[in-house]
Amino acid sequence: MTRLRTAVAAVLAVVLAAGCSAPGGDKDSAGDDSGPIKIALVDAQSGQLSSLGAWELKGAKLAVSEWNAKGGINGRQIQLDVFDDQGDPTTGTNLARKIDSEGHIAMIGTAESAVTIAMAPTLKSAGIPNITSGQSPGLVAVGSEFLFLNGPTSTTYDETLAKYIVDKQGIKSIAMITNNGSYGKGEHDAFTKALASRSVTPVADQVVTADQKDFSAALTTIRQKNPKIIFLGAEEVESGLIVKQARDLGITVPFAGAAPQGTPVFLDTAGAANAEGTIVSSPYLSNDISEASRAFAAAYQAAYHEEAELHGAKAYDGTQIMLTAMKTSNVATGKELADAIRATRYQGLLGSFAFDQTGVGIFATSIGTIKGGKLVAAAG
Repeated sequence: MTRLRTAVAAVLAVVLAAGCSAPGGDKDSAGDDSGPIKIALVDAQSGQLSSLGAWELKGAKLAVSEWNAKGGINGRQIQLDVFDDQGDPTTGTNLARKIDSEGHIAMIGTAESAVTIAMAPTLKSAGIPNITSGQSPGLVAVGSEFLFLNGPTSTTYDETLAKYIVDKQGIKSIAMITNNGSYGKGEHDAFTKALASRSVTPVADQVVTADQKDFSAALTTIRQKNPKIIFLGAEEVESGLIVKQARDLGITVPFAGAAPQGTPVFLDTAGAANAEGTIVSSPYLSNDISEASRAFAAAYQAAYHEEAELHGAKAYDGTQIMLTAMKTSNVATGKELADAIRATRYQGLLGSFAFDQTGVGIFATSIGTIKGGKLVAAAG
């Protein structure tokens, strides 16, 4: 009986200890003073948006490798684990639960606003800070103190674009073609708002689906309106297909858009000749905008044997901010880490980051144009 009572007491002690543990025991151990610091990177590594995921991964990996080469944080190495959300919100939600259960204390990604929005409630409940590369204003509308953006929202991108097109160039005959996904809707609403503040109404406002391949009907309607410029609110591949098909239909006016139109995938899909003259609003026009961007581009080229671009730069900045906050907070977790991110002031590749209560940290873009297959700063 004595042995039985001893065994029962031992089991009871284990049960009580487990019951007193905070949710996510693995995550708590990741925040102690030993072992690697586990960070998740979640992005589309397969499917139509996989180019975004590939760029994000390379930018984040470069930042992590630089920190690890210098000893990590408090002598601990940073472990970056990669998860493929396939560009699907349901998959992303399941991955949010997985990274929580596996002890990741922070997340980089996604580049797809709809996926990030779907993941946000689970990450908030788990207390996992997330720095995303999405730009939809819907990310701000989530209202999570654990969600941060490593770039401007569509509001900034498109206000800058409207200033250039309407205020500077005096163009008011503008057509729009956007998709009905989270990114496209954000672009549509932000650009129409910027136009409305200037008393401009689009001559055509065509909305397509996010997975559409044939745009002849929408483009024919736009052609009949004879606009001076066409605003694009769609991701890289779809935007490239739209431009290519527009040229095939004899539409010769310039296109204008935000981040996707400044990428190699857009250029390759549309064709350099078709994309010539495209106007792009971006916080990172080229790898030659500063000494820091040139150093980043050189390191990126050495690591991956290809040219760096905006999305890799965004993920690099976001990861640097995350790791800086971890260092200043002594590898805190949960709300303490989120507060440390919000308090971080960082001079990045995209500009000077200072996060407000909405989780947005940067509020400026510049205008570039595609000339000779390259995105260059617009004249003047």
